[in-house]
Amino acid sequence: MLKIKKINSSDNSFSKDLQSHISKRKINTSDIKEKVRTIISEVKSKGDVALVKYSGQYDNYDVQNASELEISKEKCSEALKKISKEELDALRFAKSRIQEFAEHQKTKPWNYTSEGITLGEQITAIDKVGVYVPGGSAAYPSSVLMNSVPAKVAGVNEIIMVVPSPHGDVNNMVLAAASLGGVDRIFRLGGAHSIAALAFGTDTIPKVNMIVGPGSQYVAEAKKELYGEVGIDSFAGPSEILVIADSSANEEWIASDLFSQAEHDELAQSILISPDENLLKKVERVMQDKINSQERKSIIESSLNNFGLMINSKDIENAIEISNDLAPEHLQLSIKDSKKYLNKIKNAGAIFLGEYTPEVFGDYCAGSNHVLPTVGTAKFSSPLGVYDFQKRSNIIQCSEKSAILLAKHATVLANAEGLFSHKDSASLRNNKGKIE
Repeated sequence: MLKIKKINSSDNSFSKDLQSHISKRKINTSDIKEKVRTIISEVKSKGDVALVKYSGQYDNYDVQNASELEISKEKCSEALKKISKEELDALRFAKSRIQEFAEHQKTKPWNYTSEGITLGEQITAIDKVGVYVPGGSAAYPSSVLMNSVPAKVAGVNEIIMVVPSPHGDVNNMVLAAASLGGVDRIFRLGGAHSIAALAFGTDTIPKVNMIVGPGSQYVAEAKKELYGEVGIDSFAGPSEILVIADSSANEEWIASDLFSQAEHDELAQSILISPDENLLKKVERVMQDKINSQERKSIIESSLNNFGLMINSKDIENAIEISNDLAPEHLQLSIKDSKKYLNKIKNAGAIFLGEYTPEVFGDYCAGSNHVLPTVGTAKFSSPLGVYDFQKRSNIIQCSEKSAILLAKHATVLANAEGLFSHKDSASLRNNKGKIE
């Protein structure tokens, strides 16, 4: 039976109750941290030997040599023929939508000239990227496309994918998505050891410049530890949705939307905010009626009973204020004229406007990326996109005349900072090779 927590924004204790409930998902990872550091250290020092060990220990896949972890490109091509026509059509449709969206994100080089000084930016793609695709208890071909397609649009030269593969089995949809997404090499590898292998490189696993893709707590912790050794997209936490609904919303649709997020895992969070108390009650009744028919009932029940939340807000504006404070990964506005509230949304990973735009479309094939900031990080970070796979280099060019102008001011500033070799370097440009 569902026992979803309910609070009212008009209550004096609302802010305290809300933060107390939200913070329940912030798990102490100190024990995980030490295990991850041990794994990282061993992969760094022992390379392939450590991967063989951890493959058997964590992936239940015993190999004699790390080379056995690689999946050939031929096997990926074969997977395209093994899946059904409907599945292949869906993957191709999703890829085309994601690619079209990504093309709009490409950053172009630019420059301008002022006082004889030309300034600008050069845009180059990251050369080699590692993609982590979650696996194990479920298959996520959509995550393959969401990570690989923007990378290819950005111009990434090589994509190395790792995916947890219990007993060495990899889902054909995942392999087909890798083929369509332009993945260059794939390894049956998961967990912290796969992240370490990508970061340092081994005799078998290529070293990459950046690692992207969501994973378990061990994966997230490994990414934190290795940030700096390689670039990292984000430290993704468990998934979440926040739905704001008014009296016009369809209670059955809303209930299904909340279920769809809760079924991800037991740490997922589904929140419904509405000024209409009657709607909240109707949605809860639908959820109670339908929970027993859900395929992933136990996961949904655990997620909703531990972290689910229904908030009776004062009005829609108040609901948006609460949402901005929580900065949800997915924000769904199931309200009339939803677009008119868009400029009031300050913090959200992805915003779904109107009842005909459920979050699930963003998960798969609308075209926007589903790798999004979680657990409040939308206050300072953004969805994965082409710009994550591109680097900017500043370009500066001075004429002889403009060099004299800059030297005049640079010498003053260098002198003020006590950096006298800096001053000399600038002065030489002002005096044609002579230091005053």
